[in-house]
Amino acid sequence: MKVRLTGVSLPLDALLPEGGGLLRQCAARAAGVAEGDMAEVRLLRRSIDARKKDDVHGVAQLVVEVPDGSKLQPARGVSANPYEPPEPLRAVQVRGCAEPRPVVVGMGPAGLFAAWYLVQAGLRPLVIERGAPVEQRVADVERFEATGVLNPQSNVQFGEGGAGTFSDGKLNSGIKSPHIRHVLEVLAEAGAPEDILVDAQPHIGTDRLRDVVRTLRERLVEAGAEVRFHTLLEGIGLREGRVESVQLRDLGTGRSYDEQASRLVLACGHSARDTFELLARLGVPMERKPFAVGVRIEHPQSLIDRSQYGAAAGHPALGAARYKLAVRDAAGRGAYTFCMCPGGTVVSAASEPGGVCVNGMSLHSRSGANANSALLAEVAPGDLPGTDPLAGVAFQRRIEQQACELAVGTGAAPYASPAQTVGGFLAGRAGQPSTLLEPTCPRGVAWASLRDCLPSFVTDALAEALPALDRRLRGFAHPEAVLTGVEARSSSPVRILRGEGLQAPLREGVPSGLYPCGEGAGYAGGIMSSAVDGLRVAEAIAADLAEGRR
Repeated sequence: MKVRLTGVSLPLDALLPEGGGLLRQCAARAAGVAEGDMAEVRLLRRSIDARKKDDVHGVAQLVVEVPDGSKLQPARGVSANPYEPPEPLRAVQVRGCAEPRPVVVGMGPAGLFAAWYLVQAGLRPLVIERGAPVEQRVADVERFEATGVLNPQSNVQFGEGGAGTFSDGKLNSGIKSPHIRHVLEVLAEAGAPEDILVDAQPHIGTDRLRDVVRTLRERLVEAGAEVRFHTLLEGIGLREGRVESVQLRDLGTGRSYDEQASRLVLACGHSARDTFELLARLGVPMERKPFAVGVRIEHPQSLIDRSQYGAAAGHPALGAARYKLAVRDAAGRGAYTFCMCPGGTVVSAASEPGGVCVNGMSLHSRSGANANSALLAEVAPGDLPGTDPLAGVAFQRRIEQQACELAVGTGAAPYASPAQTVGGFLAGRAGQPSTLLEPTCPRGVAWASLRDCLPSFVTDALAEALPALDRRLRGFAHPEAVLTGVEARSSSPVRILRGEGLQAPLREGVPSGLYPCGEGAGYAGGIMSSAVDGLRVAEAIAADLAEGRR
């Protein structure tokens, strides 16, 4: 029989590719059986326990196959239960559908996985993306980094794969869903590293993720989907509260045209500000939602490794260390780290002329000299004036424009980012470069005061958070660590409301056929949760079509 062992402690060497023999020994001790009694030992999940710096070790879930489960004598702290393999994803099958094909807007994780489910269900969706295929998109981003020539439709925010393509490719999430396993399996089949299936904090890396995204697109097309790049959603035709068409524009030719549609998956991403404005004009119900803005903080990766792993830092089973930190100030405003990129670089992430914003990125190897993370302060709906649901969009745009003006005022290169050392930020000094590290932002930095481009409630919260976070991670507030601004796109400031059947409620009692989806719509926060939301929405569409429901 096969048994799942949970809570198995492992020495770091057992996590190495050559550590299979040591892994079997540990599995036998954990199960309380002889090694020869185990026909199979398989790693299901692994993580690192670094709470005690003098005892950094692995923790694992294992599957062991033994002839008689009654002979198991699990070690202390280890639980043993019959192993049941996870259920594969079985898409609802749709046959003889008389409706127009579903239209999916956006090829980030939500749109890609919505389209993937729809083709598994036997449908042939039209998938549109305003940006470029990932191959061309990479070239557009590299040109921007080298020259400062921005393509507003093909950049770090827009294009095949969404904003996550130029990130660390992190796949961990706080949500609980059986679809998490399904997403991981699809990504692994498309060429992602197999270790994403067992790592507690899986990541792909932006270099590997680009190939995975391209493979997913190719498989969608092979299965019957049509993909149109450089295609902008320009309008939505509504009749009595239902979607009946979409107006599209070919950005290459400038031609606008209509397509019939009765099911529209709106997976537009958190930076599709013109799409939010379109929805507002159409009267689609939206509301403000909490979000966060701030900076990227950059340290030498070696400093983070020592702080997290102590003497074990540098062990090949550990790789570059991560962190995740949060605190609240005296007024209750939260400040936290987000999208931490070990061994990575800060990314110039502008998508609009005259605005500067940053993100973070790591390659799969995470071998860069620096670590970086967003350091953000919460922005609540009540922090913004008026009642406009798009006030958060205006707020983001304003601080990005202020950051651009601040950098330009120093004589820096176009789209350089304002930066300041932690010590200078806390002491109110600007202009001194760091003596600890070289900032990695590809468009360069302009040494300036970040208080000149961020509102005081944000900078005050960050100033209070830095020493508090340093007490949790030694060296976090090192005076020569670098803060680079502004990080304004951590999440969408808008939620597009949806009701029964995951559809936007355009008219009471009428299924609209408009499915807000993913991070841009306000229902996700990262690659994994966005992909899962895409699957959920597509599942709802297929179920309705299979049962003949409008």
